[in-house]
Amino acid sequence: MAMKSDTKSKEKTLVLPTGEYLYGVGRRKTATAQVRLYRADKKQSHIVNRKAYDTYFPLSIRETIATPLSVTGLSDEYIVSATVHGGGTNAQAEAVRLGVARAILKKDDGYRSALRAEGLLTRDSRAVERKKPGLKKARRAPQWSKR
Repeated sequence: MAMKSDTKSKEKTLVLPTGEYLYGVGRRKTATAQVRLYRADKKQSHIVNRKAYDTYFPLSIRETIATPLSVTGLSDEYIVSATVHGGGTNAQAEAVRLGVARAILKKDDGYRSALRAEGLLTRDSRAVERKKPGLKKARRAPQWSKR
């Protein structure tokens, strides 16, 4: 007789901040991020898909999200709350970064030169090239055989 148990890991979902916010949308490849910047009342971490960003993203790409805030010197003033879908983790992080940069511009357009100098306002339009008929991949032709 086997006992059935709920061994699903119960991840802690964070409560989203409330109040006024700045909004921005970022995209990269097939990832789309809807970003809200809330005033930081207390020391709270950034939130991505109702999880703390340090548990959602791997260590190697965590700084990507906070880059626009640190460039403008607003890292202590705002909390990032983002909803992302599509793409991989790196594309999602870059989409959030673009959304944060666009939201900062809604606060004050004077930050444009600092964000532009770091390349944070440019949407990276590179995406996967489509497969063409008669080819194995986008550009890879079938192997040619003389006989």
